[in-house]
Amino acid sequence: MSDSPFPPLVIDYQGHLLAGVDEVGRGPLIGAVVAAAVILDPLRPIAGLTDSKKLTPQRRVALDAEIRAKALAFAVAEATHAEVDELNIYHATHLAMRRAIDGLGLTPEYLLVDGNRLPGHHVPGQAVVKGDARHPAIAAASILAKVARDAQMVALDGLFPEYGFARHKGYATPEHLDALERLGPLPEHRRSFAPLKGQLELL
Repeated sequence: MSDSPFPPLVIDYQGHLLAGVDEVGRGPLIGAVVAAAVILDPLRPIAGLTDSKKLTPQRRVALDAEIRAKALAFAVAEATHAEVDELNIYHATHLAMRRAIDGLGLTPEYLLVDGNRLPGHHVPGQAVVKGDARHPAIAAASILAKVARDAQMVALDGLFPEYGFARHKGYATPEHLDALERLGPLPEHRRSFAPLKGQLELL
């Protein structure tokens, strides 16, 4: 990840049981927040790992398959829309991250977590701002989480095509807000998020 504009990461761990952790889905108005944890194999490097948002959908899917084939361990987990409403998005995100870490087939010795806070797991680690652009294990986690969450939105689009989920992935686009106004919220919508809160108060 030498093209990163950030200074090199100084990691307080030298072994190979290092798990990158990232999440996708903090901003959308619907569905789960999805997290992934990945322990890469230093003997099987994967070319092209970077922030999932910088990759085309086709490239993400190809890398998702390669990560699953080559990583020493990986896990994808989530916190549901109901947990987002109950806990708030910040705590639900960390819950999803802890579930992903606990789902790994190997126990990590150190965590690199995208963002500025650790998720409250007992394994030591460090938070890395813009980590998905700065370390391949975090990038790999961001790709797994993004592919998994996008697949959930495509599946929801198959059930409710009039909302456009395959296009906007649940974010608060004009198309999504217009569909909400015309059709109302689905059970999977996050009731605690501002556009829905306001709408529900008017009902």
